[in-house]
Amino acid sequence: MARRSTKTPPPDDFEERILDIDVVDEMQGSFLEYAYSVIYSRALPDARDGMKPVQRRIVYQMNEMGLRPERGYVKCARVVGEVMGKLHPHGDASIYDALVRMAQPFSMRVPLVDGHGNFGSLGNDDPPAAMRYTECRMADATSLMTESIDEDTVDFAPNYDGQEQEPVALPAAYPNLLVNGSSGIAVGMATNMPPHNLGEVIAAARHLIRHPGADLDALMKYVPGPDLPTGGRVVGLSGIRDAYESGRGTFKIRATVSVEPVTARRKGLVVTELPFSVGPEKVISKIKDLVGSKKLQGIADVKDLTDREHGLRLVIEIKNGFVPEAVLEHLYKLTPMEESFGINNVALVDGQPLTLGLKELLEVYLDHRFTVVRRRSEFRRTKRRDRLHLVEGLLVALVDIDEVIRVIRSSDNSAQAKERLIERFSLSEVQTQYILDTPLRRLTKFDRVELESERDRLTGEIAELTRVLESDAELRKMVSGELASVAKKFGTPRRTVLLESAGSAPAAAVPLQVADDPCRVLLSSTGLLARTATAEPFAAEGGRRAKHDVIVSAVPATARGEVGAVTSTGRLLRLSVIDLPQLPDTAAAPVLSGGAALAEFLTLEGDERVVCLTTLDESSPGLALGTEQGVVKRVVPDYPSNKEELEVIALREGDRIVGGVELRTGEEDLVFVTDDAQLLRFPAAQVRPQGRPAGGMAGIKLTEGAKVISFAAVDPAADALVFTVAGSRGTLDDSVQTTAKLTPFDQYPRKGRATGGVRCQRFLKGEDCLAFAWAGPAPARAAQRSGAPVELPEIDPRRDGSGVALGKPVAVVAGPV
Repeated sequence: MARRSTKTPPPDDFEERILDIDVVDEMQGSFLEYAYSVIYSRALPDARDGMKPVQRRIVYQMNEMGLRPERGYVKCARVVGEVMGKLHPHGDASIYDALVRMAQPFSMRVPLVDGHGNFGSLGNDDPPAAMRYTECRMADATSLMTESIDEDTVDFAPNYDGQEQEPVALPAAYPNLLVNGSSGIAVGMATNMPPHNLGEVIAAARHLIRHPGADLDALMKYVPGPDLPTGGRVVGLSGIRDAYESGRGTFKIRATVSVEPVTARRKGLVVTELPFSVGPEKVISKIKDLVGSKKLQGIADVKDLTDREHGLRLVIEIKNGFVPEAVLEHLYKLTPMEESFGINNVALVDGQPLTLGLKELLEVYLDHRFTVVRRRSEFRRTKRRDRLHLVEGLLVALVDIDEVIRVIRSSDNSAQAKERLIERFSLSEVQTQYILDTPLRRLTKFDRVELESERDRLTGEIAELTRVLESDAELRKMVSGELASVAKKFGTPRRTVLLESAGSAPAAAVPLQVADDPCRVLLSSTGLLARTATAEPFAAEGGRRAKHDVIVSAVPATARGEVGAVTSTGRLLRLSVIDLPQLPDTAAAPVLSGGAALAEFLTLEGDERVVCLTTLDESSPGLALGTEQGVVKRVVPDYPSNKEELEVIALREGDRIVGGVELRTGEEDLVFVTDDAQLLRFPAAQVRPQGRPAGGMAGIKLTEGAKVISFAAVDPAADALVFTVAGSRGTLDDSVQTTAKLTPFDQYPRKGRATGGVRCQRFLKGEDCLAFAWAGPAPARAAQRSGAPVELPEIDPRRDGSGVALGKPVAVVAGPV
């Protein structure tokens, strides 16, 4: 079955006309029309006020709605609706996107919208909330863009449907295009302009007002480069000069980064400023991709600690063994932490897109501002002249008010009264109508005084405005003064640092990993670990005395090597040297205030403590250990590399290690000191080295109830000392010490191993034991439990003499390391 035709047949008098049009001509014409619309009506800013049409319409409509800074916020949806319905013939999405950008302090150097709510985040990592949730009003500086717009300062044109009027440019009391920059892609051209510092731009504009023939070098003394909202560092200034001269150029922006300790064991790169339009999520994502693909080494972790109180804080934790500065150079090269910005100063001048340099941009703005101020002055002068004309007419009437009243009362109607007043007092029609409209209560002597004062004020203002209009110098002076007041009120310090060069060595010149250089590992009396930059021992004297400056153990090592920590329970725990914080080698004596606590590296049990450090060098003479029950052991240096924990002695039940030291030559003397004041000194050669599982051999013969409180190894050829502190048995706390004695080591004779030794201090009344003992190289340094320094007594040459009163309790003593 055939379908019926539903088309309406043409009328009888219809004449069909077909036009043949060349498709090339049609496409060319349509494309040019579209391109002109995009260039002029959408994508490019006007060089006068620095705004695209959508931005200008938003600001103008907010001003018309009365959304001034002192007023309350309104929903962004309301503003978008007003702009779309009255001025902007496009969708709401483009209007809201423009409004959001104008409210972002990280996008605009001087934001034009005061936003309330979620307006997005840096790099658009967190998109803004919908316009039904956010609120806005004009920012403080936005009123300067529309200031005096109702005084015939700019031209108006019909909107898209001819029912409303909109300004073709805003008065713009400051150079918005340079201050806030702009970006946009048109057809066949684009603009990309960075923001600048308001105070610097205005200073350059004022200089150009005073010296119209100023060259670029003079202007760049005031505007040395962009000032981005997000700060950062501009590296290389040659591209900026090219852009200021020709309108095109390129420069690099780097993140602001500092190297800081982020944990007790590691350093990190702390990023506080990122390149313009780059967000932390973009950087984190790129770093993770590079680490995952093995293209970037040395990164342990990345954390975004950004908050409202501290601002941007991106922490990049560096693995131990890698040089942070070298890793940073790789980050600059491979991640958005360094970005290029291509300047393309394309803006509309008299409706034509032009590429402008710095001087041309300032000249176009100043010409616009001269026109605005001139038109404003003409408008204000006209208003004041009109008012003066009325005031003068009213004053004429007040001189003979009785006659005026008589004329009005004797007239048949208002028209006759008007004619008779004009004829009688030689008034204009406007003056006469104003007199007739003025109520009688205004025609008093007091009002006459007010009117005369107003007349004088108006006359002076008209004269001032006439002077500005008739003198180009006065006009320039007024514009310069207004710009200066804007800079004073809204100027802010520069955020972006300008650098001629990167200021550091190329990535290839800096080794990525820490070299395996010799160093020393130190253990302090308060349980802090650190490493030095060199393998040279520290001097015993010359450094300032401070907390943590008594080093109880020090061993040579290399930066990428390992050392062992021997504990009181007979365990040897491996320590990676590269994990330890490095001390600055600026002091003669080490100060471990920059060290890290043992707990950061080792897990100890109960009352277990670290008694010494040791190298893991199998060619050394070995480790010498002394226990509380008088056992001595030299450990054969056999430390398998596949074990993190080793047993170096089989302790008897209830026994523990009281001291340990790594022998340097094997010719040292081993020293035991017991709590009953017995000291035994014998050659280390008398102790046969044993394997790690062995339990050692007899070191000192103890009397009943005695125990060892100190064990050391001393070079018999060196100047050494013995320090002992007497106390009362049962109260062996350093806070109840009574007397102390410092004796030369050579006063104590050598004895055989497993003997009882000799007396090292004679007890006084109330003393029955030693609370503390130490033997080692001179000079000795002592400290309290807190680490505070303690002065030791004078040397007593008597090996069994009694002690002298001690000013402060001693918890630790050590010699040169």
